[in-house]
Amino acid sequence: MSVGFKGSDASQLYRFKDIQTVPGAMDLVDIVLSATQRRTPTVVHPQYDISRIRSFYMRKVKHCQQEYHDKFSAILSQFPKIDDIHPFYADLCNVLYDKDHYKIALGQVNAVRNSVDQMAKEYVRLLKYADSSYKCKMLKRAALGRMCTIVKKLKNSLAYLEEVRRHLGRLPGINPFSRSVLLAGFPNVGKSTFMNVLSNANVETANWSFTTQSLYVGHFDYKYQPWQVIDTPGVLDRPLSSRNTIELCAITAMAHLSCAVLFLVDISEHCGHTVADQVKLFHSLRPLLQHKPVVVVLNKIDLRGVDSLTAQEQEMIKSMGEGFDLIHFVACSTLEKLNLDEAKNKACEMLLSLKVQKRLMAGKTAYNTLDELYVTNVTPLAERPPIGAPPTRGDLAARDEMGDEKLLEKDLMEVEGGAGVYNADTRKHWQLEDESWKYDEVPEILNGKNVADFVDPEIDAKLRALEEEEAELERTWDKDVQAPTQDWYDAQAALREITIERETRRLMSRIKNSNNQRTQARQYMDTEAFKQRLAPMGIDPEEILERLTKYEKETTTIRARRQLFKPDRKTAVYGTNVERKVELEKDIHRVNKRYTKPKKSQPKDQINEADRFIGAKRPKHLFSGKRTIGKTDRR
Repeated sequence: MSVGFKGSDASQLYRFKDIQTVPGAMDLVDIVLSATQRRTPTVVHPQYDISRIRSFYMRKVKHCQQEYHDKFSAILSQFPKIDDIHPFYADLCNVLYDKDHYKIALGQVNAVRNSVDQMAKEYVRLLKYADSSYKCKMLKRAALGRMCTIVKKLKNSLAYLEEVRRHLGRLPGINPFSRSVLLAGFPNVGKSTFMNVLSNANVETANWSFTTQSLYVGHFDYKYQPWQVIDTPGVLDRPLSSRNTIELCAITAMAHLSCAVLFLVDISEHCGHTVADQVKLFHSLRPLLQHKPVVVVLNKIDLRGVDSLTAQEQEMIKSMGEGFDLIHFVACSTLEKLNLDEAKNKACEMLLSLKVQKRLMAGKTAYNTLDELYVTNVTPLAERPPIGAPPTRGDLAARDEMGDEKLLEKDLMEVEGGAGVYNADTRKHWQLEDESWKYDEVPEILNGKNVADFVDPEIDAKLRALEEEEAELERTWDKDVQAPTQDWYDAQAALREITIERETRRLMSRIKNSNNQRTQARQYMDTEAFKQRLAPMGIDPEEILERLTKYEKETTTIRARRQLFKPDRKTAVYGTNVERKVELEKDIHRVNKRYTKPKKSQPKDQINEADRFIGAKRPKHLFSGKRTIGKTDRR
């Protein structure tokens, strides 16, 4: 939850009631594994290629990891970050439950999310190199099992976050940026009754202390603008370390909310505390109320009037206004509803005037205009121009001899031609043991070695000597004596023939193995040529010709008879002689059986993945009969 507080609309970001329920560790495991089973393929066959089997199981692992990642990311994003929300809510959360424990729980969820991501990455890497279906299945099983084991360790953290979520959902919807009026004081002084009269709230009231045990919010309109009134639990006059959680809620609201404070004082002392104790409590809360408009409400005047107060009690009440710029005293009665509107209106007016004063004290906006700038009108003297002429070479030489002023690179640039022409010498001020080292060539390093160490300084001389030697050999070479012999030419010719033959065979093999070769027409052979071809093989051609002739006659007869009994297109009924049709079909079956080679049946134990055979895809025990509740979570 990204939270900032730069405007009145920021209250919409504090919607703690919208946080989703945090499932327990075992529930989260069941949710993720069930989603993985439902949203991924569930059938894999042994005849599948190994790459397809790997993809099947890798998809399972990745989907399970993504489900865990999404669940944990939702938890981390929905819960507020203590360091980013308004200080009022941050301290309130710290009061209700320790923020360190809260941060540790969220940190453990984040750590488990990262561990699950890393674990899935490792097992997917192992699945890529699995060489059997059994290994793939075992790796998938180990990956899902380890993920579930890590998630189960979050049992306590997830239960704690669920408890925090429920408590956050019960927090009041207080807008820390809205115009607010806060009710404070001892318990049972009439704060809840005052709130029920001013707003549309319905806070429980009773005659005993600490009836209000948390913050309550009501709303009312003043000058056509919405205001919120906050009822706080009663606060006792004791050290901060001794106050309980209920009291710390009220202290947190007074410390962080920019509001007007209505401090109720029960002058009748029916609350169980004297006026002196209530005044002492006000002085102990002075640091929290110092910069806020305060209205001291002298409540329950129907039981005891202000005139009946002793002089000492009146002095103590007057001392409450010392040191405050904005403070006002109003005598009221919440039971008879006397002067309640006066107290409310006075608090609202004081808060509005304070906000206007703060805006005015913020200062006037500065505009970058000439009207607000002061520019002098003094004319510069002729002998003292504001910008001097650039120095000459003579001026620089004189300054260098005198040594009074240090020569600047800017002066040298003006003399040598200006910017873009003069190149500053960056080495002239180097401090080295030997001045001659300043302008040495910077060594070129390659693979950790200096290239200059491998350069031969006499390479040019050696190259010239080699070229002269080659020229001398060309001049002294005798073609008649040193020419190649006939054996050398014969060897070269044989080598070329071998190369041509090798390339030819390679090309023919490539053409033979290619699938896009040209289809040749069938060549027919006459009887004499057929006999001449079978004679060298030791085969009697007469027997073969007799069989072929007999087969041709039978097939010709069958084709003719089949053409005779061709079905009519209109009636789709065969000829009238049904018996002859049946005999024709029998003859066709007999001829095909005689001249067709029987197929060998393949045993079942030799079935492999190349047969494209897929058995029953649906196991009988899962898809037959009625499944009762609790029997559909098979993984």
